[in-house]
Amino acid sequence: MKCIALTFDDGPGPYTGKLLDLLRRHRTKVTFFLMGERVATSPSVVRRMARDGHEIGDHTYDHPHLPSLPDDDIRDQLTRTQDVIRKVTGREPGLMRPPYGDTDERVSGIAAELGLSQIVWNGTSRDWELRDTAAITKKVLGLAKRDRVVLMHDIWPQTVKAMPKILTTLEKKGYHVVPVTSLLRGRSLAAGEIYPVGGWN
Repeated sequence: MKCIALTFDDGPGPYTGKLLDLLRRHRTKVTFFLMGERVATSPSVVRRMARDGHEIGDHTYDHPHLPSLPDDDIRDQLTRTQDVIRKVTGREPGLMRPPYGDTDERVSGIAAELGLSQIVWNGTSRDWELRDTAAITKKVLGLAKRDRVVLMHDIWPQTVKAMPKILTTLEKKGYHVVPVTSLLRGRSLAAGEIYPVGGWN
């Protein structure tokens, strides 16, 4: 099966509800990497994400560069986010995505200690830079490749507006849009492990 994972960082945001409506219509599941402070202010959206069967990961509490922080602050960023997601959804994530994809051995060690695998990406929509629906659509469709992990952001309205055409075109090309762990085809990630290997394109 030809699978691709679309992953959304920095939410939930004002447009996340519209994205969830669209994903439901397409019977499609994705992965959301959520910021703790935004989970705390939009719990109903996060509950809906979980109810709809989307994969939810930890994207720190307020998006710092983790390698620049002392160990205790890295732990605090991750555990506060774990706690608020658990309070809202009843489940604690097993995945985290370091902001900006910035990680190192120290971050990996703390992630492992907390039972978190690290998810990066091997294709980026550059939606934070493009801020244009047609350009984002073209960029994401140009990245389409089996087992690709694509970085997107549901906080930008242009990204959410690009999604109908992206999903329809990927479906026509025979792709199944899946949560990132579905790309592992049954393999479990180790705590602290970084996936995909050789990411950040």
